Amino acid sequence: MALKIVSVNVNGVRAAFRNGMSAWLDQAQPDILALQEVRAETEDLVRLVNEYEAERGGEQWHILHDAATAKGRAGVAVLSKLKPEASRTELGPKSFDSAGRWLEADFKIGSKLVTVISTYVHAGEVDTPKQVEKYKFLEAMQKRMKQLIEAGGLVLVLGDLNVGHTELDIKNWKGNLKNAGFLPEERAYFDTLMNKQGWVDVGRAAHPGVDGPYTWWSNRGQAFDTNTGWRIDYHLATPALAALASDYSVHRAASYAERWSDHAPVAANYSI
Repeated sequence: MALKIVSVNVNGVRAAFRNGMSAWLDQAQPDILALQEVRAETEDLVRLVNEYEAERGGEQWHILHDAATAKGRAGVAVLSKLKPEASRTELGPKSFDSAGRWLEADFKIGSKLVTVISTYVHAGEVDTPKQVEKYKFLEAMQKRMKQLIEAGGLVLVLGDLNVGHTELDIKNWKGNLKNAGFLPEERAYFDTLMNKQGWVDVGRAAHPGVDGPYTWWSNRGQAFDTNTGWRIDYHLATPALAALASDYSVHRAASYAERWSDHAPVAANYSI
């Protein structure tokens, strides 16, 4: 079975639908869609998706959503044309608030179990509590991903991870060496995930040795028009699942005016 799996930070799902997400969905036709920064209540997301499907006479999506503790912040979701078998949102110790930032969904495909995870690592800020919280989340994520890869299953971690792993992932990397998102301490977590644990960066595997392709552009200046971007939205797969991946692509809008998020959707096909 060929599954088209897409991830995108929608930067507020209500605004995304107002600004053109529906037209993109018509063209993209994903089987599984991971969303980050939903920034809405579950009933809002369900209503938007149901309205979209009703207008097209199609079957309704299965919707899993984990809202953040603070309203209007973060929020991750997994929308699927397949019915999920189970889902989980716990990450790290009970004292750690990961609400709205980690959602695991299990799908049964034939005799195989595939786990798809939508996650959002918030942007940090050097020398602030926000950066401390970012490191706590990266630490918890790294521990959970170690458990997942050691289990040897088919697992895909999707999301806006707010870290550029290498110099190829940021156009202006020299100017960001001391900024959150490209700090050596942040990138070290990704070294561990890919180089020690064995996770495969599907996007980089599809585009070895080249700049980008970028997935986020600042709204400042002419960043989008000059393609001064960051590659911070990922498909991270266990080796067994990565071997089944093809047709990785970044759905970059044709122009700044046609964007419905400051991030571009990231897609790949998985022949399971």
